Amino acid sequence: MLMITDDGAELASPAEIDAQPAFLSWLVDVEARGGRRAGTLLRPPDEAVTVRVRDGRVLRSDGPFAETKEWIAGVEVLECADLDDAIALAATHPEAGRFPIEIRPFWED
Repeated sequence: MLMITDDGAELASPAEIDAQPAFLSWLVDVEARGGRRAGTLLRPPDEAVTVRVRDGRVLRSDGPFAETKEWIAGVEVLECADLDDAIALAATHPEAGRFPIEIRPFWED
């Protein structure tokens, strides 16, 4: 899974991102490889809710789990041959030149 970070300075809607030529080109490339499983843009952190359970009580906090300058703005779930393939795809993502993209493999049994 690619976790795409952002600082929120230039928020774009899903429709605006889907219309960006760089993103469309990247998406066409990934889909041509048969590798895209899911992807979505996330709402800003100020709309997040964090839930914890302590001593049987549900505790709700407005906002993200951690306060940071950069936050997870979206995710892409890809099928990759190996880590090198995932790195190559992450490196070509349009946001890779602006913000870090974290690659997180899924557990496989």
